[in-house]
Amino acid sequence: MNSEPPQTPRTSHPLPQHYPSYRPASEKEGPTFRTSELRARSARAFEHGADTYDDVRPGYPGDVAKLIASAHSVLDVGAGTGKLTATLDNPMVFASDPSPDMTRVLAELSVPCWRATAEDTALAGGSVDAITCAQTWHWVDVERACAEFDRVLTPGGKVLLVWNTLDVGADPWILRLARIMHSGDVQRPGFYPTIAAPWEVRDELRLTWEHFLTPEQLHQLMHTRSYWLRNESTIHERMTYNLNWYLFEHMGFQPGQKLAIPYRTDAFVLARTGEE
Repeated sequence: MNSEPPQTPRTSHPLPQHYPSYRPASEKEGPTFRTSELRARSARAFEHGADTYDDVRPGYPGDVAKLIASAHSVLDVGAGTGKLTATLDNPMVFASDPSPDMTRVLAELSVPCWRATAEDTALAGGSVDAITCAQTWHWVDVERACAEFDRVLTPGGKVLLVWNTLDVGADPWILRLARIMHSGDVQRPGFYPTIAAPWEVRDELRLTWEHFLTPEQLHQLMHTRSYWLRNESTIHERMTYNLNWYLFEHMGFQPGQKLAIPYRTDAFVLARTGEE
């Protein structure tokens, strides 16, 4: 392996060392979009890049799947490449995602899967006992998705909403990393998801853990973010330059060095109001 850090290209963009170092972390409950059209356009960015996503996005701690272990049948909605799907050991597991590229990789799990959205699952009414949404809920129309889940879930059915988030409060360098990558700094610790009738939060699980990545893999992780996917070469050049400067010049990391990246997992079990 080449021991020399990659050279950052000459660029007309402002030098990253001139940026504010560590602004306070976000206090938002979740990502916000100016319009539903912008949210939909941002979500469509995931129509490509599935192989990179599968390579570098982290999976989920085993305790998350245990939250719905009693369900006989589960549909993982917005499953992506199956990061959460792969951890589900319920007797019947199904998965869906709107992206053809994501479902191409998802199909390798040998789980029945199809292209669909949270707002239109393509399921018959009362056909599954639980629905999971990992890294998905902020992309959906909450009221429509909640109504659809009410339609397709059996009586007593549960919904599991899950997020993996860079733990920007663990160390200041992670906060700045998240800003450069345009990721991981949108949900404050202790946040609750926005939900609609007839659902209410019945249980929650909040964990912290570490995912190990090299600087090169952090570049790949940046390539899986919607901001990267929906932009073009000029933005890519700036982001690549900034991340190279930050990792190799500012932080002094070496190519191939394994870095402990702190993560938060926030998971919520929803049940219908009035049901056990």
